[in-house]
Amino acid sequence: MRNVIRGEARKALTGRQWWILPLAGTFLCLLSTFGFASEGHKAIEAGGSAAEVTNNIARAWMMMFLFSSLFGAILVSREYGTGTIGRSVLLAGSRGRLLAAKTAAATLAGAAFGLLALALGALSCAVAGSAYGDAPAFTGETWLILLGCFACSVLAAPWGALLGWIVRHQVASVALIITLTLVVDTGIQALAPEFAKYLLTIAMSSVYRDVKPDLLSVPLALAVIAGWLAAAYYAAHRLVRTRDIV
Repeated sequence: MRNVIRGEARKALTGRQWWILPLAGTFLCLLSTFGFASEGHKAIEAGGSAAEVTNNIARAWMMMFLFSSLFGAILVSREYGTGTIGRSVLLAGSRGRLLAAKTAAATLAGAAFGLLALALGALSCAVAGSAYGDAPAFTGETWLILLGCFACSVLAAPWGALLGWIVRHQVASVALIITLTLVVDTGIQALAPEFAKYLLTIAMSSVYRDVKPDLLSVPLALAVIAGWLAAAYYAAHRLVRTRDIV
């Protein structure tokens, strides 16, 4: 099994998505970072807390989890598009082994996205306000936020991979993830926050310690995310075993 995971990890570094998605995620996070820094400068001038500004800059890096999930989805679904999924099953030894190996490889990729978010998030907190003459104010909460961004990136990658197994189409799986993350979950949160806090994306808001009301505690949010991942793994495993692989 270790060799299968190693092979899938090498596949993850083929093509262009391994550098395009982290680059795109970094770009969007930086846009949010400088927006928070600019608004934060105005808030500090009005007597606001420098620590809260630093925390908001840290939260800007939660966006990386979207690109981590897209990476996971593409890692799986592109093999259906190219028709190589059947050969991958033969090399893995079984459909179940390939499913587990690709999920593990996606999780490793998610850890790379998370480390990128953690490192660049900490750097952004340290230097983003310097353009406005504002000194950073790191607190324990800042580091908890950054660790939450890391955790969300790690957890989002297998979620994307499992959706890729379920949908089996690259464009459709990418569109589904973007729609769920940016439209459906946020829309439901606006309409029914008591229900929405149990959705995957909103549960992740608890993990990176968002300030929205009606969020779950971090341990309960992690349990909810684990439930979503378990349900997706069950669905993907069942479909992989019962449907034609190509």
